[in-house]
Amino acid sequence: MINVFHIVSNKHWTGAEQYTYDLVERLRNDPDFYVEVVCRKHPNVLKQYRRLEIPISILPLKGVTDIDSPVRFARLLRKGRNIIHVHSFRDAFMAVMARRISENRDTRVVVSVHGVYKPKKNYMYTKLYKSIDCFVFSSEMAREAFLGKAKKTYADRGVVLRDSVCDSQIGTVVPDLRRDLGLDSHQALIMYHGKLAAEKGLDTLLSALTHVDKAKYHLAIIGEGQPKYKAKIKGFIVANGLVHNVSLLGFRDNILEYLRQADFGILPSIQPEALGISNLEYMMAGKAHICSNNGAQPEYVHDGVNGVLVPPGDEQALADAINLLLNDNATRSRLGSQAKRDFEQNLDYPVFYQKMTDLYCSLLDTAPVVDIDVSTAD
Repeated sequence: MINVFHIVSNKHWTGAEQYTYDLVERLRNDPDFYVEVVCRKHPNVLKQYRRLEIPISILPLKGVTDIDSPVRFARLLRKGRNIIHVHSFRDAFMAVMARRISENRDTRVVVSVHGVYKPKKNYMYTKLYKSIDCFVFSSEMAREAFLGKAKKTYADRGVVLRDSVCDSQIGTVVPDLRRDLGLDSHQALIMYHGKLAAEKGLDTLLSALTHVDKAKYHLAIIGEGQPKYKAKIKGFIVANGLVHNVSLLGFRDNILEYLRQADFGILPSIQPEALGISNLEYMMAGKAHICSNNGAQPEYVHDGVNGVLVPPGDEQALADAINLLLNDNATRSRLGSQAKRDFEQNLDYPVFYQKMTDLYCSLLDTAPVVDIDVSTAD
């Protein structure tokens, strides 16, 4: 049996947490694995993981200066064959130090890189990278951005394992949005779901809506963000007369049940996406969607075939794409149907899960990388 410890330290529920939740949900029922979540004491995150009825260890997880967390975590690593799967480099420092303290050479550290990053070149991070057994990237674009000219150095440790999504039902009742929002039969229900942040392109989306006939749509925005940014977009909605056309619904469980009610979705990120989990969710739900073409999206979203691609931050291009889907039901249906077929053939969750568990096993069948002390900067 392999012990798998997933470490997450975010305060809010984001894509990385959902990625972990879905993976842990399957690992807990797999007889070849024992799984545990290690996280901070944040109610919004703990609430979700507790639904899985798995062991949870609560640690401070304060980064490289935190000595308490690795000492406490090392106690869980002293025996058995262990995979420490972390979802940020901040937590990787703790994982590497805990492994060193435990003195268990049958422990491997895996980092899922949830984003598009360039490696930091300072002394501490250089030592950290050398102590990680495997970097998991969700797209070729994310791998290229991080490894760049160092691909040969990390050829055996930098793998592309495209994420997937699944329909996680967690028991909450999903309302009928069309009824609750008071929509007429001729109005399209458009949806955005994800983090409420400037890099997600919400400013561009709201500006684009000022070029769209208000009688034809209602936009439901699902997700949470910083209060200051939420106040900003609320102010734009009021100032531009969009109060009856845009609703902020906050965080919602069972997101796929909401997506299935939408006529189409919009994901207008201006910051490159390492993959775009929300895109996969629209594809799984069989919905047409519009998204930016500046990240890994073009690796699986093909313009006019299973979605619509637009340049990031281009207000007019986004407005044109919205008007296209509002006015052409046949195109919406065709794009959504093809998206669902492509998801089922190439992006389905069982394929992802098998590749991930195969990776866990293969790492423990090979020698560990050099374990370098990252606790000091000498």
